[in-house]
Amino acid sequence: MHSVSATIIENVFIEEKKEEQMQWIKDFKAFALKGNVMDLAIGVIIGASFGKVISSLVGDVLMPFLGLILGKIDLSKLSITLKQAVGETPALLLSYGKFLQTVIDFVIIAFCVFLIISLLQRMKKKEKETVKAPPAPSEEVVLLGEIRDLLKKEKN
Repeated sequence: MHSVSATIIENVFIEEKKEEQMQWIKDFKAFALKGNVMDLAIGVIIGASFGKVISSLVGDVLMPFLGLILGKIDLSKLSITLKQAVGETPALLLSYGKFLQTVIDFVIIAFCVFLIISLLQRMKKKEKETVKAPPAPSEEVVLLGEIRDLLKKEKN
């Protein structure tokens, strides 16, 4: 008899676990399908793509021009040798050129984000400034107001 009650308790416990899991799945589905989460996911994907475009712009377009101006130097390959190569052990390099390229990437991305945010703030400001004035009252309302005012004058 003891084993039957233990089995019943285990079954109840298993059913409760299943219900908790199903509720968790339902909650997650409701969360994931909200507009804000979807907007965030789209923003992350677009941001990652934007970062790749900017990295290509810096690495493939701007850095070669900058290197040409500085005397035909490939800035991405600038480095300081910390330890010379020994046999099959490669040299230990401090690649500050790649760091410079990454800093330039960051500055360009930050500037673009600044421009986008500034544009959005200006658009919001214009929306607030162009708040619609309340519509003019209809002719009937104006006429009724005049009649009311005339009746008040006659009473006085």
